[in-house]
Amino acid sequence: MNKSVTATLLALVISSLLISACSTESSHDDHGHSSHGDHEDIPKGPHGGRLLQQDNFAIEITLFEKGVAPEFHVYSYDNGEPIPANDVSLNISLHRLDNEINNFSFSPVADYLRGDGVVTEPHSFDVVVEASYQKKQYHWQYENYEGRVEINDNTAQQSGIATEKAGSTQLREVLNLTGRIQLNPDRLSEVSGRFPGIVTRIHRQLGDTVKRGDILASIQSNDSLQNYNLKAPIDGVIIQRNLQPGEVTGNNALFIIADTSEVWAMLDLFDKDSHKARPGQSVSLQTLSEEHVSGNIDWISPMISHASQSVQARVVIDNSNGIFKPGQFVRAQIKVAEYPVSLAVRKSAVQNFRDFKVVFAKIGETYEVRMLELGREDPDWYEVLGGLKPGTEYVTQNSYLVKADIEKSGASHDH
Repeated sequence: MNKSVTATLLALVISSLLISACSTESSHDDHGHSSHGDHEDIPKGPHGGRLLQQDNFAIEITLFEKGVAPEFHVYSYDNGEPIPANDVSLNISLHRLDNEINNFSFSPVADYLRGDGVVTEPHSFDVVVEASYQKKQYHWQYENYEGRVEINDNTAQQSGIATEKAGSTQLREVLNLTGRIQLNPDRLSEVSGRFPGIVTRIHRQLGDTVKRGDILASIQSNDSLQNYNLKAPIDGVIIQRNLQPGEVTGNNALFIIADTSEVWAMLDLFDKDSHKARPGQSVSLQTLSEEHVSGNIDWISPMISHASQSVQARVVIDNSNGIFKPGQFVRAQIKVAEYPVSLAVRKSAVQNFRDFKVVFAKIGETYEVRMLELGREDPDWYEVLGGLKPGTEYVTQNSYLVKADIEKSGASHDH
């Protein structure tokens, strides 16, 4: 096929596209790709870009992002035939929801005009195009929205959508550990009889709560044949009873009483993390049933357990409310360090959108996606390195509802 035939066929293809553009351009300029699911047919050029046409002149705007940061590539046509890129002067301005304006100048590269900057995410803006060809000026204006939806304030409030302004915070570096609750040995008492004898009466039973001085049992001494009372030496709970009426006592403990108003959390600290923990650090403890309490490390064992290859860090807990039970498993977070970051968002706000981690900015009653470049994190916050301006109001609660509305509306990624 010779060059003249190829050029003729290409011109016919573009001419048919331009005819389609003429019939639809007016409607497209009025409405564009809206966030309310109005899927209009956008005229496309031979390179798959948006085709804009006035009279016999047309340009095709593509957003090239294969292996590079997104940039504009624009092709030009006269009567359906490609024209040299350096015959056209072009400027594009993008007007974003937050009133930011991005201006792009163009220079010829091969057979297209290349924009002089990166088209940053989100690709959601009102587009103004100014072109000059053969001393004639051309102007187009259209909408290109994605990740945008309108929700009135009453509906948002009823849906539990809450917002706050993005700003600085303190990130916490934490160490996550597990462990078990055990009795404080200093608050454990083994009660034996003063003299061997026969148990004549038992006054307290297994599980009873006793006060210091309460009578636990009566015993008849073998030597004097007199009864004497066995009394509780501490406040606590009877956790073991080793006697029956009529039995002869010996040197063994007859009762074991435990004071559980203070217990120990013994946390397993593995060797790779041992340098991060030290006595005095604050610890947040949580039971499997989500009960919480705070404390501090008061001792770290110098010995390594052969079985687990871990050392134990001890946290003394005020357990006067009885939340923690000896033998119970617990989770713990040790605050290792704190450091300030200039911009952060709550983890509860972050959603997945396309291939990005995002939050939803609120401007008036319009919500729009913000693609984030994330840095460090802690259990509650992400550091933001890019994609969000300080002071931006963003959704912190029920952000998934905003995402669902955007997906339902059909505000897709289309150039």
